[in-house]
Amino acid sequence: MSINSGEVQESAPAATFIHPTALVEKGAELGVGVRIGPYALIGAKVKLDDGVEISAHCVVNGRTQVGARTKVWPFASLGSSPQDLKYRGEDSQLIIGSDNMIREYVNISLGTEGGGGLTQLGSANLLMVYTHIAHDCIIADNCIFANGVSLGGHVAVASSAVFGGHCAVHQFVRIGTMAMLAGGAIVVQDVPPYCTVHGNHAAPHGLNVVGMRRAKLTNAEISALKSCYRLLYQANLSLAKASEQIAQTVPASAGRDEFLYFLMNPIAEEKKQRGICR
Repeated sequence: MSINSGEVQESAPAATFIHPTALVEKGAELGVGVRIGPYALIGAKVKLDDGVEISAHCVVNGRTQVGARTKVWPFASLGSSPQDLKYRGEDSQLIIGSDNMIREYVNISLGTEGGGGLTQLGSANLLMVYTHIAHDCIIADNCIFANGVSLGGHVAVASSAVFGGHCAVHQFVRIGTMAMLAGGAIVVQDVPPYCTVHGNHAAPHGLNVVGMRRAKLTNAEISALKSCYRLLYQANLSLAKASEQIAQTVPASAGRDEFLYFLMNPIAEEKKQRGICR
């Protein structure tokens, strides 16, 4: 369904609401039950799935898809042009999953040609006020970004990671599953799964045991991850030797395997250069 100049076409579902002051450009696709608040701008290439709520003064632009039931608070900007001097207006994408909460003044940029042309946010994430997600970031599900978090371009975030207020992450860094970044952390290297880091530059500070227990990991799984952590951070081993010892001595489990895979399989050459936070 396409809407133009804030007018609802006769074919629009009865539950769809567009405030008279909103501007929805011709070509935009709106699902059932979409709500668009005052003075919002929805671009021509945007697709809003069923039940999406766009609050007052939001801008959703570019080739952007927003998943079902995602709610966007006032003054957020989705699908903005990347803050990358190499960007030349290429037809890149932003894909946002379902059931996200995107709070006031959040900015999420489109991808760039050099980064694969895609910025992606999974489902059930909470992005608090002033969060910035730069171009070509790939974020999984159930993550929490506190106020003022900033991700540089090409950052990869696994599921259930937690970012404290005003922490910043360098370009090309990976953040593992259920990692926790303390408020104000300046993260310039990869953070392994289940680990916590803090400081400038961020250094390891134990495991996210509370998060693991809340996620109902067993005592055996938590014990295995503690062994992984000791070998990586407390045994005075090189990364290669620590990985070898983890593989040989820690009982196999989903958590151990994920931890080991993260250490041994950087996604791209740039990530090899970032290294593991130690």
